[in-house]
Amino acid sequence: MSRPRIVIVGAGFAGYRTARTLSRLTRHQADIVLLNPTDYFLYLPLLPQVAAGILEPRRVSVSLSGTLPRVRLVLGEADGIDLDGRTVHYTDPEGGEGTLRYDRLVLAAGSVNKLLPIPGVAEHAHGFRGLPEALYLRDHATRQVELAAAADDRAECAARCTFVVVGAGYTGTEVAAHGQMYTDAQVRRHPMRTGMRPRWMLLDVAERVLPEMDERLSRTAERVLRQRGVDVRMGTSVKEATHDGVLLTDGTTVDTRTLVWCVGVRPDPLVESLGLPMERGRLLVDPYLQVPGRPELFACGDVAAVPDLTKPGQYTPMTAQHAWRHGKVCAENVAASLGIGGQRRAYRHRDMGFVVDLGGAKAAANPLGVPMSGPAAGAVTRGYHLAAMPGNRVRVAADWLLDAVLPRQAVQLGLVRSWSVPLESASPEVARVPGRPDAGPAGSAGSAGGPGRTEPAEGRQGGEPAKARPGEEPAKSQPDGESARSQPGGEPAKGQPGGEPAKGQPGGEPAKSQPGGEPAKAQPGGEPPRKHPGRPGADEASGKRHRTSESTRPRPAHAPGTSRKAAEPSAAPKPSTGARRSEAPGGTRSSGRTRSPGAPAPTRSAGPPADPGPEPPPNQPPPGPDIAPGPVKRTDGPAVEGDS
Repeated sequence: MSRPRIVIVGAGFAGYRTARTLSRLTRHQADIVLLNPTDYFLYLPLLPQVAAGILEPRRVSVSLSGTLPRVRLVLGEADGIDLDGRTVHYTDPEGGEGTLRYDRLVLAAGSVNKLLPIPGVAEHAHGFRGLPEALYLRDHATRQVELAAAADDRAECAARCTFVVVGAGYTGTEVAAHGQMYTDAQVRRHPMRTGMRPRWMLLDVAERVLPEMDERLSRTAERVLRQRGVDVRMGTSVKEATHDGVLLTDGTTVDTRTLVWCVGVRPDPLVESLGLPMERGRLLVDPYLQVPGRPELFACGDVAAVPDLTKPGQYTPMTAQHAWRHGKVCAENVAASLGIGGQRRAYRHRDMGFVVDLGGAKAAANPLGVPMSGPAAGAVTRGYHLAAMPGNRVRVAADWLLDAVLPRQAVQLGLVRSWSVPLESASPEVARVPGRPDAGPAGSAGSAGGPGRTEPAEGRQGGEPAKARPGEEPAKSQPDGESARSQPGGEPAKGQPGGEPAKGQPGGEPAKSQPGGEPAKAQPGGEPPRKHPGRPGADEASGKRHRTSESTRPRPAHAPGTSRKAAEPSAAPKPSTGARRSEAPGGTRSSGRTRSPGAPAPTRSAGPPADPGPEPPPNQPPPGPDIAPGPVKRTDGPAVEGDS
């Protein structure tokens, strides 16, 4: 008899704790499969310290395979669940599709950014839900301070030194506190010509900082922020965002180049596609974290509306503390449902208090309801994080020690670009890369980085845009994600993959009848060539374009101010397995995300050439493996709409 299979979707606080507890309880009596787009568990509370340069990214990334014995990790993003067939459909990081069968399913997909219908926010703001966004913010803040230090114009210097954080909750408060310390340290070492200093603003429509926490914590946090120089404005938010600044709801215009969006979270839209009872976007479950009427389906964490037995009629809030405790109870109940563990039990929590790290020795904490501030709160806060982390404790403590005795390093690594971390991203934990389909469901305007967001074409490794000749379109990256290295002028190097064949190759140019490409001219179904491939002057015809084949051409880049949906031709819908998820506009995801497979490239057509040219010689070599693959140079006139 085969062992039962337990599939867990998402490796956030709830999913990771569920997998770890089940690994201990089942002991080879069940197959445990963890589906997640990354191979690490992200300890999200310490992410602001990554953005401030205190901790290195790997310190807050705990290896899944290294800390979860007897758990099989499957890299991918769930994009459909068939409840009747008991299968989960997913897409792996390279675009491949797969299906996982389950006997028990645990949904722990987490939460996504909460977006508001404010003009310009999707185009000019960045979230703070994953490692790529934290790395981008650190590089961006460093760059703005360095550019401001070199600027002679006082207005430009002030705009670059102004950083606006929207949302005075747990994340936004810590980002503003750590960010002010980080930029102040840069200015002390390299003063600006204009004598200005960085200015951080914290905005929220609430009446106080940390509105969901104890009022004493709020007063402590606000006092520390104001003493540090943060401009705290309660009852104020952003009315409109532009490239050069933001318009606030009180009518004030603030010139800035940085807008960080930390307004809160909402449940992952994956559960909306199931057609089950919901409570404000969360899947309704009973106190045992089981979906009523579906004995094989469990949910925990931010996607589950778990009844709060200590407060009848209410549900547990969407916090990391609850998600971590959900995971343990969910694992015990899943094991009990399979007859492996003991009796199932209801979820009942006891509030242990909260801690807020404000940078340096400052913090606000109320462990067991005892309010604390100053160095004592800082020690309690860091001790709590070390105890709560499932790994990397020694490395984190070492980084804290080094930061206390050594000056902080402020350098731009340039690993993450602005277009790689759009606010409306289905997977903030995975930076977008060239040559790969977007992470986002079909039909979501935000899955391509937000309406109007510029997506430069990639032609170099590391994400730098490819050079293009005046009047031409940029060269495209290869389908495997690595860009062709371009020669000056935008043409790929000869003899390299994606470029022209080396001298001495038959025909002098790659054949168009390669698999996935256009038929070679003068071949059956093709067009006759204008010139003989080896004839002098064949490469000097004006208006030629380098183009990849139809089946491997990546998505085209579009001009600034144009959305990806407007720039791309529509593609036929692709049949799917099970119920597919549809994301509301403006969603980002933190675990178990949707990643839609790339749509097939549209068919391009062009009119017959004005001059068909001479017939090819009888000894022309047929296309085959001896012809170097790569983009085809067009000689049949200007590009057709949709080409790039």
